[in-house]
Amino acid sequence: MEDYSNFLKSSLDYKRSREDRFKEVSRDALFKASKKKIQTTMIGALSTIEEHFGFLWGLDSDEEKLTPEQKHVRSIFEDIRAKILDRGNTQIRNLESEFVNYEISKKKYFINLPVAKPKGDQDDRKE
Repeated sequence: MEDYSNFLKSSLDYKRSREDRFKEVSRDALFKASKKKIQTTMIGALSTIEEHFGFLWGLDSDEEKLTPEQKHVRSIFEDIRAKILDRGNTQIRNLESEFVNYEISKKKYFINLPVAKPKGDQDDRKE
């Protein structure tokens, strides 16, 4: 009887450790996806600014050919860019510290497919 109790205890411990590991993997996967979305938002915003206003600081020009005004605007943009990235990265770190407070389990998907006999395989025996 003691062997069965030990087996049952080890089985339950194993199941609990698998569930804990699954929750940890789920939380990490959600954090990675969230982090990627924040980064994409930051980079997308910067790209849109460059696309529409890049001509102001000679985005496609060599630095030697820039006017003093373009150099000044480029310096302003670089400052803005750094602040956007710093704030976004700060929010990513905040999100990571917040995720520690939650237990997250990814939904498991099951597909139940009905099985039917093909039309030619029906029992047509006459008794």
